Amino acid sequence: MNRLKQKYSDEVLPKLQKELQIKNNMAVPRLEKIVLNIGLGEAKDNSGILDKVKVYFSQLAGQTPVITKAKKSIAAFKVSQGQPIGMMVTLRGDKMYAFLDKLINIVLPKVRDFRGISQNSYDEQGNLNIGLKEQIIFPEVDYKSVDRTRGLAVTITTTARNKEEGKKLLEYLGMPFKGGS
Repeated sequence: MNRLKQKYSDEVLPKLQKELQIKNNMAVPRLEKIVLNIGLGEAKDNSGILDKVKVYFSQLAGQTPVITKAKKSIAAFKVSQGQPIGMMVTLRGDKMYAFLDKLINIVLPKVRDFRGISQNSYDEQGNLNIGLKEQIIFPEVDYKSVDRTRGLAVTITTTARNKEEGKKLLEYLGMPFKGGS
């Protein structure tokens, strides 16, 4: 079993259940999925970019990404409907816990001038959204194979009912937040 998943079931679940005063342990907040997203605006001009990014994105996520396409044509951006404009991966189960463990313990400490995740990164349902400026901070990405740095959006979806429950869940799992909490 994954070490973070083990920590959730052994430590975090009983702690949250007691703190939030929830009788049924199936109602305790838990991780549902993690969605990784890369926007590739330059893919509309150069389709070879998709193949390059797909290689390291699949190494990073542990599974093959899905190519996202434009829903509408936008003349100002010179994008027509159906053009590939990005990639995404949805992680669940063991891959989700392995990625979150890597994000918390390896990737975020490597971010320059990192002082913690902002309190404003949460939505009202307790889901966390993180934007990373460089994909090369992940250990799987070979620095020499990257033609240019690209951003990466990470969305951590929980079953929490509000911000506070979601924050407590991720805080107990080890997510570093601003303000020392």
